[in-house]
Amino acid sequence: MDNLDIKILSKLLNNCRESDRQIGKELGVSGSSVRARIRKMEQSKIIENFTVKVDPPLLGLGVVYIVVSGQNINEILEQMNLIGKPFFLVPCVGGITVCGIVVKENLQEKIKLAKNLMKDIRILSIFEAESNNLNSNLTKTDLEILEQLLKDPRQKIENISKKVNLSTKTITRCLEKFDENEAIQFTLVYDPTKIRGFISHAILVWVDKDLHKTLKFLEENFSESFLQIPFIAKNQIVLFMYSKDIYSMDDLTQKIRNVENIKLADLFIPKKIIFLHDWLKSAIQDSKIFPKLHLVYQTN
Repeated sequence: MDNLDIKILSKLLNNCRESDRQIGKELGVSGSSVRARIRKMEQSKIIENFTVKVDPPLLGLGVVYIVVSGQNINEILEQMNLIGKPFFLVPCVGGITVCGIVVKENLQEKIKLAKNLMKDIRILSIFEAESNNLNSNLTKTDLEILEQLLKDPRQKIENISKKVNLSTKTITRCLEKFDENEAIQFTLVYDPTKIRGFISHAILVWVDKDLHKTLKFLEENFSESFLQIPFIAKNQIVLFMYSKDIYSMDDLTQKIRNVENIKLADLFIPKKIIFLHDWLKSAIQDSKIFPKLHLVYQTN
């Protein structure tokens, strides 16, 4: 991969519905060149599939993030199912796995339960997502369109219109609403082990104070190394980044550790990324049974 490939991959990770032509315009190349490079990344299995990432708080659900020692996926999934529904799994270099678990209620009790039940797996860190009392004005129509996008997030508006029997105007308005909602992201799943010439990695940053001010500083000074938009959970910021080699990766991590208000920064190098959508399909089905057309959710 060259620098243009990684920039295209970054664009798709942040919004895979962005057209080849628009990506090319932003990067100074033709849409056909972008399309050819995407096809090449698909053929080499760097890009595994396109998907939709929905933050569970959007549907009134909580999330517990757990960093565990161990990489037996089946064993970890079995333990996670005791607490809630798995959201994602990311086995990392060094025998560490980062997990996301969707829970319906009593978040703090579930965190205590996780610590007690997951006895066979050593928990290194556990924390809940920051919901900020997230409100959603999703409608049943929105949920129906979201179901279709789960099958193929890059499909054309005309195709969605035919499948859900709604006008293209309605689909367009819905997609605009999704684009404005930070809790919905059209993205992709990639295989970090197949990337040559770059190392994708994540830095979990623990912030002492002024979280949003610190995030702004990180964006202003390190955005050139961002592979994806940063993610916030309580007093943590997850930075998804890329470096050319282990030395530049280590240098980047050290620079971030030296940023004011950052008390700790842990480096994670993913070997595999697994998104699980059973929880989302169930949540959509549960939401659609409500008699009201407009569904408003708010986490506690």
